[in-house]
Amino acid sequence: MSHVPACLNATEEDIQLLLSAKAHLGAQNVDSHMLPYVFKRRSDGVHLINAGKTWEKLVFAARIIAAIENPEDVCVISARPAGQRAVLKFGVNTGAKAIAGRFTPGNFTNYITRQFKEPRIIVVTDPRADHQAIKEASYVNIPVIAFCNTDAPLEHVDVVIPINNASNHAIGLGYWLLAREVLRLRGTLPRDEAWNVMVDMFFYRDAEEAEKEAAAAAAKAAEGENWEAPADAAAADASAAISGNWESAEVSDWVGETSAAAVDWAA
Repeated sequence: MSHVPACLNATEEDIQLLLSAKAHLGAQNVDSHMLPYVFKRRSDGVHLINAGKTWEKLVFAARIIAAIENPEDVCVISARPAGQRAVLKFGVNTGAKAIAGRFTPGNFTNYITRQFKEPRIIVVTDPRADHQAIKEASYVNIPVIAFCNTDAPLEHVDVVIPINNASNHAIGLGYWLLAREVLRLRGTLPRDEAWNVMVDMFFYRDAEEAEKEAAAAAAKAAEGENWEAPADAAAADASAAISGNWESAEVSDWVGETSAAAVDWAA
């Protein structure tokens, strides 16, 4: 990225995050328009996305979003469950409007509907799942930023962010990086400071897995309480021994028993 300031270049940590989230793993199929973003094809047929191109497009999209004066004029959309939490967190942190779940037809074209919106730009998670939003945006000339895999259709998409949108972690990381860069460009977040919002907050979590984790945590807490009870009893015995009650009760009985045993043995 020699054509942009050095502060916008990706750091080693940013590239490591993209690789650890498997954001560079594409699909086995590739669209002809996505070929410039493909680094190579592995022996198993999976296309690898160029992580440098991913970062360039993230910065480019963040510069576009930051240039909009009113943050509410930005609309982030995700019909897939894997990206719903990410778009909600993106909206909370940047002030954008989030549409998580089914996109109601007519949101951008029918002003009679209760949820009618007139955004200046939209960000979608998957061009296939969010095709209705992209189609309506094309009717009213709204620019579209899309997270696209190697096999994604790019019709009516203006800015492509090449990323593995089939991975829950990759989607969450993509929105987290985009939100962080938007805040930095707005001046809200200094570049020399780490963002206090963890990337885990943008990751999709299955409800059943969350319930299992909560049950496991409750069981572990119950086991901890059971282990604490003997410790409390031992502490009570120790305090009794220190106070002298232990010695007066137990020791005296023990001495009496040994003396009686000695008498019996002598007889």
